[in-house]
Parts: sequence; structure tokens; C-alpha cells
Amino acid sequence: MGSSASTTIAVAICTYNRNEELTILLEALLISVVQLKGRAAVGVVVVDDSVDGKARSVVERFSNRFELGVTYRISGRQNISLARNMAIETAIGIADWTVMTDDDCEPTAEWLNALLDTQQRTGADAVTGPMVRRVPPGSPRWLTEEPFLELGLSPAREGEQLSSASTFNSMISSRWLKGHPGIRFDPEFGVIGGEDMVFYRAAHASGLRIHYSERASVFENEPANRATLGYQLRAYFWHGNSSYAASVCSGANSFHFFLHGLKSLLQAFVRPIVRLCHRQRPQLRYWLALMFHAIGKMAGPIGIRAAHK
Repeated sequence: MGSSASTTIAVAICTYNRNEELTILLEALLISVVQLKGRAAVGVVVVDDSVDGKARSVVERFSNRFELGVTYRISGRQNISLARNMAIETAIGIADWTVMTDDDCEPTAEWLNALLDTQQRTGADAVTGPMVRRVPPGSPRWLTEEPFLELGLSPAREGEQLSSASTFNSMISSRWLKGHPGIRFDPEFGVIGGEDMVFYRAAHASGLRIHYSERASVFENEPANRATLGYQLRAYFWHGNSSYAASVCSGANSFHFFLHGLKSLLQAFVRPIVRLCHRQRPQLRYWLALMFHAIGKMAGPIGIRAAHK
């Protein structure tokens, strides 16, 4: 499809059995596209990782609502790396910029505008932004009163140059991806997680310039089954464990990472004591989660691999 806009964007989305969440994402994306006001033409690539194409009915409802159309492909191998590779290979053939987000995310109205603003101001090859996790009404108060929802999030300053980015919220030059065909998502990490960390660290090492956009934010809408302490502890263990695998793949020393995990364990252990000394609540649930996170790190060097959360 042709367009009069000088810039083109393809939003690459991988989905698996989340039709309701995918619908919310695509509706929010339409609002973000309207805010562009002709600044860029936008298309969408949806890669369905279910074997039977469960997302097809959702995609068909949006097929004529984006200027560059909607491309639907089926991966069906339950490997997020393979699905992401299919998504970006399709996207780079459609547009100048490949934007990635997850099927349980909901972008803000200014999302795409903010990504473009930061890119044009910095000349970046890639731009990433913040994510805010939201839990459903009726979730336990401790889940939001304590910093459980900050797992894996690293806020930065507007325009700051980074060494990595996140697939839940990033935009990368399609020209750069075409020029670096060896930089793709590693299928080994497609079942244990951490594939985005490995991908962006490798890209940065190959010269990709990544900058941060404070305004380009998305929400992650957490389902009710994640609003339990059991899930949070598993998630924290998995995150610590997958960070080991990703870090070693990027060149970290296994023994040094074990020591890093031990240091994290000691820091977690004394945290409630320090808080009590400052007359603050000890946050024992979050203390337990930090302990699980540290143990997950230490489990990596001894060969334990946790399945994706």
C-alpha cells in the first residue's frame, strides 16, 4: 500500500492465546496512530504462535484499519525467539522502522509520536521506553504497596544512551536490521526467556545506538492469576535465573555471576532490618521475592534452568 507520509512504521506483535489482550492492544494502537496526524504511515505485523491460528479472527477485524495494512503469520512452535524473528523479518520488508511490543501491553496515545520524537532528536538507531504494570481491581494491596511490579524495569532519563532495550517497548531501524542479518533472537532463549536482553546486547555490541524516551510508555495489563504471592515468587526466581543465562551469553563469567547472586542474597537478607531501623515496614513478602531472585541467579551457574514464567 502506498502512503504520502515520509516515514513508515511496522508494529511487530507476537501473540499466543491472548485474543482479548490482543484486541485491547490493537485498539490502543489505533489511537496512537491517530495522534501521529499524518507524520508516519503505520502497518501491523501479527505473528501467532498457536498452531491453529487462534488470533486470526481478531486480526481480521483490524485488517483495513491501518494505512499499511495488517500482515498475519503463524509460527506455531511455542518459541518466542522464532516468532520474534518471523515478526521482524516481515516488518523490515514493510517499513522504515520496526516497533516491537507484547500482546499483553497497551500503549499510550502518544507512544509512537514520542518514539519518533526521541529518535529524531538523538539520531538513534533504536529507541526504548518505560512500561507500567497494572493489576486488576481486587488484587492484594501488598502487590502495589510493595515494589513487586518493578521487576526487570530500569527507568532512565529522556534521551539517555543505553546498552540494551526491551521488546515490550522499542523501535529499531529496519535498515539497521537488514544490514545485520546475524543479529536475531536466539531460539535457545525462546523457551527460557531473556531473548530480548541477548538480542539487544548483541546489537549494541555491533554498533546499535539505543536511546531512551520517557514519554513513550506502555502499560502491561497483568491478569488476575499473577496477583498471587506464589506467582510472584516464581517470577522473581525465573527472572534471576534467566538473567544469568543471558549475561553469560553476553560474555559474563559464570563464577563472578554466582558471586553477584550471593551479594544480592546478602543485600536481600538485610533489607528488612535496614527498613526497620528507619522505622519503615519490613515488606516481608517483597523480601522473600528478592531472596528468590537472588537464589535464581545463583542457581544458574550450577546448571539449573527455570522454564519461562
